[in-house]
Amino acid sequence: MYIDLNSDLGESYGAWKMGNDEQILTMVSSANIACGFHAGDALGILNTLKQAVKLGVTIGAHVSYPDLVGFGRRNMDLSRGELIADVLYQISALAGLAQVAGASVKYVKAHGALYNTIAHDAHQGQAVIDAIKMFNPDLVLVALAGSALIEQARAAGLRVVAEAFADRAYNADGSLVSRRMDGAVLHDTDVVAKRVVSMLQHGGVQSIDGVFTPIQADSICLHGDTAGAVEMSQAIRAELIQNQIQIRPFCG
Repeated sequence: MYIDLNSDLGESYGAWKMGNDEQILTMVSSANIACGFHAGDALGILNTLKQAVKLGVTIGAHVSYPDLVGFGRRNMDLSRGELIADVLYQISALAGLAQVAGASVKYVKAHGALYNTIAHDAHQGQAVIDAIKMFNPDLVLVALAGSALIEQARAAGLRVVAEAFADRAYNADGSLVSRRMDGAVLHDTDVVAKRVVSMLQHGGVQSIDGVFTPIQADSICLHGDTAGAVEMSQAIRAELIQNQIQIRPFCG
């Protein structure tokens, strides 16, 4: 058994620091790197790319609504043309910087509100799919496990990787519990580490209301911007290795 570990990185902006890219990069196999629309300045993004290349971590574009103030967590009703152009702009920017760093972008993952919206909104989902295909149809799309977007993207000819979250609570329908609700983010390191292994071994987790929820995931997201993120990531890696689950990227 094997699994990919990914994390959202490159999100610092000027004097505003987010996460701990250097340490998290030593523990993941794939890096979702901000493209400047929800976070990330050019120098910080480039430095994170260089670190990822040095460590052999696969690079993905972490695209977002244009929402620096809200950190990309506010819904936006963009036209199809606007959303396509925004996604193209972000992938292009990261691809250019990645080339300078000696690598290339291998996949795309949406961030925050865009991620949650396209999981069920076929209109915005299609705009993101079409933008990816316009730029490079060989790019992989990372999408929420169990979401309608997965089949929509596969029907459009994209390779899709299903993603689950190590420290997020789930509703019984497989959706993520809103961050506005208590208990949406889990903080007990030991509980989270064992939950990840259990998810992989048993194909699901207990939802926030106690119902077993099936989740088939090819990649697990480790948040790098929460309190104790480094310690939690270390614990998850150790638990996976102890249970003979290999950590490797879903694409090279």
